[in-house]
Amino acid sequence: MTIHTDTIEIRTTGKGLFEITDRVEEVVQRSVITTGLCSVFIFHTSASLIITENADPSARSDVERWFERLAPENDPLYTHTAEGPDDMPSHLRAAVTKTSETVHVDGGSLTLGTWQGLFLFEHRSRPHNRRIRVRVMGETS
Repeated sequence: MTIHTDTIEIRTTGKGLFEITDRVEEVVQRSVITTGLCSVFIFHTSASLIITENADPSARSDVERWFERLAPENDPLYTHTAEGPDDMPSHLRAAVTKTSETVHVDGGSLTLGTWQGLFLFEHRSRPHNRRIRVRVMGETS
């Protein structure tokens, strides 16, 4: 078995979904692994990773708005507010999504459905540099 590891950095512009499928696919291509698994992990507690529709932008907007309702800013019950009104909601949104995703690799490429994309979900209002570890494990041809 071959293992290839790389770290990518993504600069966000504030809250929202940022598609990273192509960046992760580049790592898979460099790995020369043809069959295996690709693990993607984000090193943060106020951003997360999700797989969701990448064709119609309205689907992403709906996801973002749903999370705004699920964990709103300025909830008077929050006690963890040291970094501002988006601090605790960011942690809550990350807690109900994921810090990692695993995608199959077949034929040297990520195996995603027709409308699926891999996204960094930024939960903070201001821009951040986010680090993501990509590890591809499997067999080369």
